[in-house]
Amino acid sequence: MNKADGMNYAPKGKPSPVVKPGEFCIAAIALDHGHIYGMCNGLTEAGATLKWVYDPDPEKVKRFTAAFPEVKVASSEEEILNDPEVKLVCGAAVTSKRCELGLRVMAAGKDYFTDKAPLTTLAQLQAAKDMVKKTGKKYMVYYSERIHVEAAVFAGQLIEEGAIGKVIQVLGLGPHRLNAPSRPDWFFIKEYYGGILCDIGSHQIEQFLYYSGAKDAVVVKSQIANYNHPQYPELDDFGDAVLVADNGATNYFRVDWFTPDGLSTWGDGRTFILGTEGYIELRKYVNVGMNDGTSNHVFLVNGKGEYHFDVTGKVGYPFFGQLILDCINRTENAMTQEHAFKAAELSVKAQMQATKIV
Repeated sequence: MNKADGMNYAPKGKPSPVVKPGEFCIAAIALDHGHIYGMCNGLTEAGATLKWVYDPDPEKVKRFTAAFPEVKVASSEEEILNDPEVKLVCGAAVTSKRCELGLRVMAAGKDYFTDKAPLTTLAQLQAAKDMVKKTGKKYMVYYSERIHVEAAVFAGQLIEEGAIGKVIQVLGLGPHRLNAPSRPDWFFIKEYYGGILCDIGSHQIEQFLYYSGAKDAVVVKSQIANYNHPQYPELDDFGDAVLVADNGATNYFRVDWFTPDGLSTWGDGRTFILGTEGYIELRKYVNVGMNDGTSNHVFLVNGKGEYHFDVTGKVGYPFFGQLILDCINRTENAMTQEHAFKAAELSVKAQMQATKIV
């Protein structure tokens, strides 16, 4: 895992297989974003067999096969889509092309697992919904800042146990390191990456819906800016938004590309969750100033006292095993389709209605 570069954030956990080798085969198509490694790590640790990889760029394939030496290189996308053993296809295409890949995957009778943001327009969202309805297949999303972060998983468990009562507000801070030289050209073209609120803002909106237990929300206010990157005129280097959920919970989040070089990781991601009986703070990737290299710090305050939990290596990533079993049993324990699509919808809407500050 590269702690300095969020684009290649790929956590590794303890293997916890829910199926036997060869029982659930997956494939990777489109290696345009480094999150594909985290997606495949999570699934293979849960017992999936990574059978195929395909990307038109041989260099991307070479790097991928170095990380997953057991995988076979397909000669085309069609070779994977025509293989009846493959049950789930993982993809990390250019953001604006993720939906069209998903449509092809589902039309071929396979479930789809895409990097976030899963799409960039409401027209794509409708096409994805229509294909899900037509085929009965899944269009799942790698919202990694919740499902692949142990602190975030643990917070969900605390909320479910009633540790802070009813959640009434979620405040999310999602700074990222830009690392511009390592980014592909498409990353700086809004038509392709979708804008900052659609892109990394999708993490924040998904967490809000999940922690608050909301089914829907309204984007009250959203803003974007390019404060300090005139050489990339289509880049939003800052964005924030206010949302109100259907159950009355509120949300404020900020995302940006201003992580300073001196920080030991790619972003000081934090989440503050306020409940009627207490609150939780997550320091996901770093505990600033401690210089101990630790992450996954959870702070809880409620009627019983003040608590600090360091949960690295103690919680795991249950989403991936749940997703495999959902695909096999046609259940929705990892994430409902409605939830995955609602987070995407609100991210696109936040971007569409955002005021441009500068």
